[in-house]
Amino acid sequence: MPQTQIFPTKGNLLALNKSIRLARLGYDLMDRKRNILIRELMAQFANVKDLREEITETYKKAYFALQEANITLGVVNDIAKAIPIDNGLSITYRSVMGVEIPKVIYDKEEIKMRYGISSTNTKFDFAYKLFQRVRDLTIILAELDNSLYKLANAIRKARKRANALKNIVIPDYQDKIKFISETLEEREREEFSRRKIIKGNQI
Repeated sequence: MPQTQIFPTKGNLLALNKSIRLARLGYDLMDRKRNILIRELMAQFANVKDLREEITETYKKAYFALQEANITLGVVNDIAKAIPIDNGLSITYRSVMGVEIPKVIYDKEEIKMRYGISSTNTKFDFAYKLFQRVRDLTIILAELDNSLYKLANAIRKARKRANALKNIVIPDYQDKIKFISETLEEREREEFSRRKIIKGNQI
């Protein structure tokens, strides 16, 4: 809003001083939120690189073991169908500065061979164990990836709002406060001079 549309009154000056205090408080809170979210993101990001490397290596081993099982047993599709679908997943959330971070709850069961041992061999057993490990790692990675996305998005929004307060809102309030203060001071000087002249004329 241009300064010419601001009425230079003491009431407006008080209101603007209150607004700029709130804006500065808002900036401090937003900046603090951004820093806390960045720390949370960096703490989680440190785990992602190692996890991705582990899951890539485990996938390689699992598929190689599956190929060996296929070679020694023939195609193992029918055997794999005997393994039940895992439904032991649920999701809860924890709040970090108002950002809902997902937490995957997984009822991890002890590895059990759920197929006929007589129709398989140790190569198939090994592949089965490796794919269960892949599943466990994928659950952890999915949780981390989702958390990182939410944190990064929240950091971007917090930075945008903090910058708007710092570079637009607060300077605008400062300009308006300066305009009103200078106008009121000029009026007081004019009023003081007018009274002085009137008093001089009365002598």
